[in-house]
Amino acid sequence: MKDNEVVSQDETVRALGITSLVGQVKKIVSESGNPDGFDAARWTADWLNAPNNALGGRMPGEFMDTSDGRALVAGLVAQMQSGAYA
Repeated sequence: MKDNEVVSQDETVRALGITSLVGQVKKIVSESGNPDGFDAARWTADWLNAPNNALGGRMPGEFMDTSDGRALVAGLVAQMQSGAYA
């Protein structure tokens, strides 16, 4: 985008999915207590790029290219909030 290149629809959908996930993380942290100093975008980026046991050691970011994958990743974040995260 910084080079004024056209962004594909797939890239746009992926970016919107990540933005939605960052919003979900912000909401969870806000509801759980003190969000001061918490960088939801940084945390989400780090989490998306780290192997995850609930995904068989795969990174959550690998699943952000499809609607089903984005739903799976959002579900994992929701499970963390509820304490049901595996």
